[in-house]
Amino acid sequence: MIKMVLRILVLSTGMAAISALAHTGAQGVVKARMDAMSKIGENMKTLGQMATGKTEFDPDRAQTAAQTIEKHARNIAALFQEKDMSAPSESRQEIWTDWNDFVSQAEELVTTARRSAQNASTLSGVRAAVPQLGATCKSCHQDYRL
Repeated sequence: MIKMVLRILVLSTGMAAISALAHTGAQGVVKARMDAMSKIGENMKTLGQMATGKTEFDPDRAQTAAQTIEKHARNIAALFQEKDMSAPSESRQEIWTDWNDFVSQAEELVTTARRSAQNASTLSGVRAAVPQLGATCKSCHQDYRL
């Protein structure tokens, strides 16, 4: 379990650094998507650091992080309604050809984040939530992100 949490933490930290570079030149809906995904990544990092003990557990901060993930996840489908793959987008064509599955995966992130926020009052709840959130993100990224 700890190894999984560490992997997710490393992955989300790396994604945050890469996304900062990737935003260079982004405009319009592509920038809005990248900004939303960055916020999700930043809050995953917050939860991951608490789960691994890299930062002190704070139930209010943990709940806010999970709620922020949920808030941005609720907007994913709307942000991808417009098919814009202009650089530096990391979107795959499959988002629009497999739209129903894409939306389903975004809805799964909303559900998982909501459940995580409900369980964020305890460190054990955060430790349980991080791998679930990470797996949900990873699943969508494997299918729909370059």
